[in-house]
Amino acid sequence: MNKLEEAKQILKALGLPVAQQNEISALTLLALCGIKQHSNWNKAEHQSLKVTKGIMAFVNEEYNKTYAPNTRETFRRQVLHQFVQARIADYNPDNPKLPVNSPNAHYAITLPALNAIRKFGTKEWNKAVESFLSEFGDLSKQYKKERKQNLIPVKLSNGKTLKLSAGKHNEVQAAIVFEFAPRFAKNSNVIYLGDTANKDLYIDKKALNDLGIPINEHSKLPDVVMYDHSKNWLFLIEAVTSHGPVSPKRVIELEDFLKNCKAGKIYVSAFPDFAEFKKHTKNIAWETEVWVVESPDHMIHFNGDKFLGPR
Repeated sequence: MNKLEEAKQILKALGLPVAQQNEISALTLLALCGIKQHSNWNKAEHQSLKVTKGIMAFVNEEYNKTYAPNTRETFRRQVLHQFVQARIADYNPDNPKLPVNSPNAHYAITLPALNAIRKFGTKEWNKAVESFLSEFGDLSKQYKKERKQNLIPVKLSNGKTLKLSAGKHNEVQAAIVFEFAPRFAKNSNVIYLGDTANKDLYIDKKALNDLGIPINEHSKLPDVVMYDHSKNWLFLIEAVTSHGPVSPKRVIELEDFLKNCKAGKIYVSAFPDFAEFKKHTKNIAWETEVWVVESPDHMIHFNGDKFLGPR
């Protein structure tokens, strides 16, 4: 096993999240420990390194991995910040009073992490890892716990409660269920709901099948789909934060995808606020609806001869 793979093993064992068990994180650990391709881990060093002239220079010289100067922030924000949180590294140990943006900012492996790392590959390794984690905790478990705490609960009309991952896009989706549906789709049931972390979070396969919607291609559906059985209306709702609204192109795609569905189709673009709505006005299809979370009691109809009805 090469040093890069060994470094990844060490990071995983010491509780770094999956995102910090990659190549750039492994190279950073090797640099901080001064481990070259043929070094032994028991020779790991305690040294202070700046990002560009220290860590990135070492990676280039010893492992022939060249990173552009502007990736300095990637090392800092996506690797070193987490190293500090996990107590793998210290920030400015030689001069803790340095200002945040100081050109002399530096990092060093912590002594507890160094003591454990020097035992990698020996019989004492597992015990060293246990000792480190018992004292400083497992950052990957902490991150998972925080993500779980930040989940957005969404209770459907059938009593089922879903957990949406945190984020603005999913906040809009939750608002569609909690705020839009009671006002404008009172008798509707959610039959499909995606999630930024799980596109297929909720699928009512029977309802989709009964409506003639291809189950094996349901990922082509918009973010939230609701069906009003009493009116035979299908609400197709896009939650718009970064991705676009129901555009003319999107309508054509959905009409073709839903060609075997006989329900009346209502297309809705849902925005978190009017600032986001203004960014997309040119791309919204005529004869579709617009709903804004910050003004939940009202809806904007883009022309046509019907208001809130099938096309």
